[in-house]
Amino acid sequence: MVVRLKEKYTNEIKSALKEEFDIKNVMQIPALEKIVINVGAGEEAKDSKILQNIQDTISLIAGQHAVVTKAKKSIAGFKLREGFPIGVKVTLRGDRMYTFLDKLISITLPRVKDFRGVARSNFDGHGNYTFGLDEQLVFPEVKFDDIIKQHGMNITLVTTTDDDKQAFRLLELLGMPFAKRA
Repeated sequence: MVVRLKEKYTNEIKSALKEEFDIKNVMQIPALEKIVINVGAGEEAKDSKILQNIQDTISLIAGQHAVVTKAKKSIAGFKLREGFPIGVKVTLRGDRMYTFLDKLISITLPRVKDFRGVARSNFDGHGNYTFGLDEQLVFPEVKFDDIIKQHGMNITLVTTTDDDKQAFRLLELLGMPFAKRA
């Protein structure tokens, strides 16, 4: 199976980035390392049926089994105990990562209501980009009738570079629809 975005990265984007940033060592060329999809369940985490529905939905969206995340320590102010479920996450690498990103860029993001592009300022200073979606229904795989409760998600694109400018250019060349400058 040919992964369209991975092929584009290998054949076009790698050489363009090497030339643009004058990179001597091919191992220093920015690349996409992984994509993490995370859902904080909040109060819904106490209901195992809703948590299972969130896990099934995220697994369907990612094409890979999602895992339930548990609290590492107790926080009385949040009525949270160590080991309690608090959310769902999935980490994508390799071909699944490129397939998901291609689907996200070409199908899902254009379906978001009043979409004008993702913010340019969501880089963390270490070359990683995070943005959120308000609902899971923008993904074509998700059926409205299968949803118990609507939820959003955070999507983090982790790159191999520590430079935000290089990471921005990598994502821009991959086709990420960044918002136009004001």
